Amino acid sequence: MKFMDLELARRVEMAEAFAARACAEGVIRMRPDLPVAIESIAGGIAVFTGVGSPISQAVGVGLNGTVGETELDRLEEFFWSRGARAELEVCPLVELSVYEHLAKRGYVLLEVSNVFVRELVAQDSFDEPAPGVTIREAEPGEAKLWTQTVAQGFAEHFPVTPEILDVMEGFFERKGAVSLLAFVDGKVAGGGVVSAHEGVGGLFGASTLTEFRRRGVQSSLLRARLAWAKKRACDIAVSIAQPGSASQRNIERHGFRVMYTRTKLARAKP
Repeated sequence: MKFMDLELARRVEMAEAFAARACAEGVIRMRPDLPVAIESIAGGIAVFTGVGSPISQAVGVGLNGTVGETELDRLEEFFWSRGARAELEVCPLVELSVYEHLAKRGYVLLEVSNVFVRELVAQDSFDEPAPGVTIREAEPGEAKLWTQTVAQGFAEHFPVTPEILDVMEGFFERKGAVSLLAFVDGKVAGGGVVSAHEGVGGLFGASTLTEFRRRGVQSSLLRARLAWAKKRACDIAVSIAQPGSASQRNIERHGFRVMYTRTKLARAKP
């Protein structure tokens, strides 16, 4: 396993940041009437795709050196001017001064998440889907089907609203990525996304409909995405999950290891 240093952390975090940017760009192409915004700030990328959207946050802030008060002012104004609280995912390899600045400004902890990394090497091979499960790339005309399926699979965490569906369809429209559909005995059961950015295969947005859980859908989607990333010459794959979750157990079974735990911090407009 690669040693996690600042250079590798930058690759990992910026792969996610660019994935969020690509998602927002997909929403802009699809729905130019929506108030979507993207801005590079403090070494990271801030994205706004609506108040309460899981994509509305900044990723990669502080990974390229010292972050000054002026940049943090810009970051907060980016979100506050759009009626949202400022939210950012902070990698623990940033300079300590970043945390000190955020603490002084009154940022609060929203959640923690484990960042998992798996090396991809020439001898890797990945098993076929579980019995009864098939995985294939979603076709261009299946954007609504994929979006509804994945959003419904996340319904216990994010209610299925028109705004969430717009963001999910942005994932479908992303460049440099592919959306997968999973079927159990011929019925749509789930889906997920995999992207490639500078040798990092990012595994995002996988969910399974409630009635098809414990059938091997998530494991099958994970293996299919690893195989896709390997074919695109990615040397590492990355996935993110809540500590101690079922997703973490599934990810670790496929050779991933926790490389660091990051924090999601937020500040509402005073």
